Amino acid sequence: MAVNIHPTAVIESGAEIDSTAIIGPYSVIGPNVRIGARTEIGPHCVVDGHTTLGCDNRFYRFCSIGGMPQDKKYRDEPTKLIFGDRNTVREFTTFNTGTVQDGGETTIGSDNWIMAYVHVAHDCHIGDNTILANAVQLGGHVRVGDWAILGGLSGVHQFARIGAHSMTGGNSSLMQDTPPFVLAAGNPCRPVGINVEGLKRRGFTPPMISALREAYKIVFRRGLKLDEACAQIAARIAAEPEVGEPLQVLLDFLSVPGRGIIRP
Repeated sequence: MAVNIHPTAVIESGAEIDSTAIIGPYSVIGPNVRIGARTEIGPHCVVDGHTTLGCDNRFYRFCSIGGMPQDKKYRDEPTKLIFGDRNTVREFTTFNTGTVQDGGETTIGSDNWIMAYVHVAHDCHIGDNTILANAVQLGGHVRVGDWAILGGLSGVHQFARIGAHSMTGGNSSLMQDTPPFVLAAGNPCRPVGINVEGLKRRGFTPPMISALREAYKIVFRRGLKLDEACAQIAARIAAEPEVGEPLQVLLDFLSVPGRGIIRP
């Protein structure tokens, strides 16, 4: 047995583990698991299902990774859980594989910070550089965009979308889609502005942030129908292409039918 695998760990035949990975005491690795270079599995973790973990991830103690979906339609199909690289995953988190009723995969990107007691249900797709604070609960089929932040104890309804660069306060109940760049909070969750500080830290220019502030007013403050608001944002993109990139991200999100967006 490799020196990076603790002697009390249980590694089932068929598992593929890079020689530089670390498996902690009493952890169990299933037969259809692949673990990449320098990924560390802490003590008392279970990694099963058709699960692929990329490089340089760190899973703390008592994680359940690749468990079967909590979906009564599931019939032991070989669905997947796929992690990218450099994710930090804290204690008592649960990640389920996908279902054949969707794409058959649950995916987590790279460079995410996932705190204790988070649950990521079947067929969720999480982007890169997100933060899921303690006890965030994602229902099935949820999409979380890059750089999004979800406050502790927040719950996200199945099929809801969380836009890139958005930030949601703790104890929020997200029953509908949260557009990109938006600050939101509450039960039910309501928009309260643009995530200005986060955008500054990520290099958005003052004109871009100003354009997003105006777009927020168009969508949430002027009593427009959503198609009317989208038309005004599209006109701004055409008139001022130098600020068009983030506005296009917002417009693309709003143009996809979903559960409807959160409203003031």
